[in-house]
Amino acid sequence: MLTSKERAYLRGLANGTDTIGQIGKDGITESVIAQAGDALRARELIKLRVLETAMLTAREACEVMCEALDAEPVQCIGSRFVIYRRNAEKPVIELPRAKK
Repeated sequence: MLTSKERAYLRGLANGTDTIGQIGKDGITESVIAQAGDALRARELIKLRVLETAMLTAREACEVMCEALDAEPVQCIGSRFVIYRRNAEKPVIELPRAKK
């Protein structure tokens, strides 16, 4: 579970990144999940877009993708959402530490 400080940090990082994938009228397929999984393994933080023709809202798609990929939701605005999954073997993003 991400803290609010970690989530805010990740939102800032996601602001400058491009959308990696799209979810269209076919919904969330195995190929979409596989593509997002590969991208998460390499980048840890990805941004996806839900097209108008999709039968899901961005929030619904975010929930389904996070559950399928064992990822954390970071942000959902309009038709785009951002998810994060830490790479245990080779971390790319260093999250801020909580102050004690």
